[in-house]
Amino acid sequence: MTRFESYDATALRAAILAGELSAEQATRAALEAAESRGTALGAFLHVEGDAALARARALDARSRTDGEPGALFGVPVALKANMCLAGSPASCGSRILEGWRAPYDATFVERLLDAGAVPIGATNMDEFAMGSSCENSAFGVTRNPWDVSRTPGGSSGGSAAAVAAGIVPIALGSDTGGSVRQPAALCGTLGFKPTYGRVSRYGLIAYGSSLDQVSPFARSGRDLERVMGVISGADGRDSTCIEAPPLAIEPAPQDLTGLRVGVPAEYFPTDLDAGVRSAVEAGIDELRTLGAEVHEVRLPHTRYAIPTYYVVATAEASSNLARYDGVRYATRATGDGSLQGMIAATREAGFGDEVKLRILLGTYVLSSGYYDAWYGKASRVRTLIARDFETAFGEVDVIACPTSPSPAFALGEKTDDPVAMYLSDVMTVPASLAGLPAASVPCGALERDGRELPVGLQLIGAARDDAGVLGCARALQEARGPVAIAPMEGAAR
Repeated sequence: MTRFESYDATALRAAILAGELSAEQATRAALEAAESRGTALGAFLHVEGDAALARARALDARSRTDGEPGALFGVPVALKANMCLAGSPASCGSRILEGWRAPYDATFVERLLDAGAVPIGATNMDEFAMGSSCENSAFGVTRNPWDVSRTPGGSSGGSAAAVAAGIVPIALGSDTGGSVRQPAALCGTLGFKPTYGRVSRYGLIAYGSSLDQVSPFARSGRDLERVMGVISGADGRDSTCIEAPPLAIEPAPQDLTGLRVGVPAEYFPTDLDAGVRSAVEAGIDELRTLGAEVHEVRLPHTRYAIPTYYVVATAEASSNLARYDGVRYATRATGDGSLQGMIAATREAGFGDEVKLRILLGTYVLSSGYYDAWYGKASRVRTLIARDFETAFGEVDVIACPTSPSPAFALGEKTDDPVAMYLSDVMTVPASLAGLPAASVPCGALERDGRELPVGLQLIGAARDDAGVLGCARALQEARGPVAIAPMEGAAR
């Protein structure tokens, strides 16, 4: 492990600008770590190599006095494999896009490059972001660096593992129903889902268009703020993007005096893992110590969130994935020689079981005679869930609760029980349905089978209060101290 890995992005940028190391050195260290630890974890599907080093050398050749250096100058970053970086593979963890290379940069990737960041590769993910354990990738599982026999969470498990293992200080994932917050909790990093529309989705390959949000992982609250300041902002190429300037980085809060924190009983059921409950309650006590006032709030429609989400998300997935037919791009199978035979054979060969299941579910709930009974009803319940949050935010400023109902579970433990797997997202789905900003912050750890496993506390804010959620997350993280790099327990180093 090199000394660079102990730096967060803010400190690493400062060291590069001070001449203590070069962007090329930082990038080379990240690439070497991606090849060694990343391979052991199954964290990367593609490593940029020469292209990343060329970008770093170009940064080193710039004059440090020629204008203001970018907010991420020289910082190695990782991108989830459903994000477009021109000329690089973007497979979405699926055989149907195997070998396809993005012809353009996503808006958020453009902004990273303009800020001086150096993308080093594409991280592994559940196929088309459909999963909660990073076991649904067509190219192999990703492992949790705290215990390699366990899942890192999903679908952005590769990005979470890359940050947790110290390969990069920042990685981007996409959060549809918790796919950044849940793996952040299971891997012991910070993760932030912004308000829906705060970051452009142009260049993010879609799963559920009314839910997907580009979301960062980091090991410090100030890094979350820094990367959000880079990637947020209006974009005319995405009609769902909010017309607002990039997020301003606020001064670090001295304390949380006067902040009203709501704690919903619905997020602390009797079957919540005892170790998770204890760690999250300790995190809430830490918020009290920082000056926050803690109040109980009610979110009564939370119990309907999972069924609502899996109707809405699968319906949108069935529509979005209809474009993969073997006609326009990517994989094509021959079939029986007819057009329909070719399309059927392409999808049979290209899509994995979980994707096929969700397409079938989505097609059913949108079909004639069933649309109103399923999708229409789910849309109405989604509104009720959003109204619960609106009511709560009339009384409090932020809501605190567990991010995940359990710590990282064993690989294979839930693969034969889809309902148990879907319930892994029970704490994160409500904020996604309501389009709210939410962060996961490490709040402690528990022991399982002789291994220490992280626990995350989730902070949810009102719509567009991204800065408030990030400020609270930063205060909590800094009060608890630096986030540790995972020890790669059980992996050959």
